[in-house]
Amino acid sequence: MRTRSTIAAITAALAVTLVGCNSGDDDSKPKATKSSSQPSVDVSAAEKAADIPAEPTGAKRAELLRALAAANPDIVKYEDKAIDAARNQCSALNGGGSKVDWTASQRFTYKDVTTTEAQGKQIDEALKGLGFCKV
Repeated sequence: MRTRSTIAAITAALAVTLVGCNSGDDDSKPKATKSSSQPSVDVSAAEKAADIPAEPTGAKRAELLRALAAANPDIVKYEDKAIDAARNQCSALNGGGSKVDWTASQRFTYKDVTTTEAQGKQIDEALKGLGFCKV
């Protein structure tokens, strides 16, 4: 029942937002308004709670990319994706998840890059060895 009331509230908010849009001028863009009923989200606090480390920069970023490339050279073709996947993989490793090697293989498979479970294991070992993940 609570889900229905939440959906109804969201639908009503969207309807009010759409009524305020100006459809007469193609060059004008609707401006986003901040609803006072929506709580603000502190992304860094949420990441810390999920054991996701901060995005590395400089030498630490280069070191992480080298370690990932040693496991599978293709995954660093998309550096930002590789960094995001590494940060998110820490959540699985730090949380003591099961099948973490398989999770890494899935997390580091994107676009035209395929990562095997064996490579996922190498990635996990690299993340632990670098101290990138708390583990």
